[in-house]
Amino acid sequence: MKYCKKCKHIHNDTEIICTNCKKSLFNITDENTPVCLISTDGFELKRIKAALEDCGIPCDSVAKDSKISAEAVTGFDNAESDILVPFSAYEKAYDVCVGIGAIEEDGEEIIEGDIDVPTNSDERSLDEQFEEMSGAKRTTVRVVSAILLLLIFAGVIFCTDFIMQFIKNLFM
Repeated sequence: MKYCKKCKHIHNDTEIICTNCKKSLFNITDENTPVCLISTDGFELKRIKAALEDCGIPCDSVAKDSKISAEAVTGFDNAESDILVPFSAYEKAYDVCVGIGAIEEDGEEIIEGDIDVPTNSDERSLDEQFEEMSGAKRTTVRVVSAILLLLIFAGVIFCTDFIMQFIKNLFM
């Protein structure tokens, strides 16, 4: 296997130039050479790193670009990063990422015979039970819901006021 010393991406032995940064590729000689597993950001970055650490795979993340993250302002790190793992643990880390759904394997397809389709109408999935609402229908439902909520609040207030007035009249 070959890798790029600049961006740490792995390439086939037949390739000479990195497709990401256009630098020359080198053979991997040391099993502890850090290589890029996947590029991601935000919550997915934390999720993948946690899964790798749970499996005992050492990993580190390196910011892909020199963009300043808005984490200090928003509390969310949106800078894209490369997750690096040692070359010796690359295959295991790749399998972990496939297992948690972070990486889709090539040629992976769902066979129709493997899916259980419920026959009873009560067991249908939520997508089949509820129709997609149009914008006008959704707006109408929201308006009616808001009016009903206001009516409930008004009813509670008037009932409470009536009960308090009744109790007050009992003691006068």
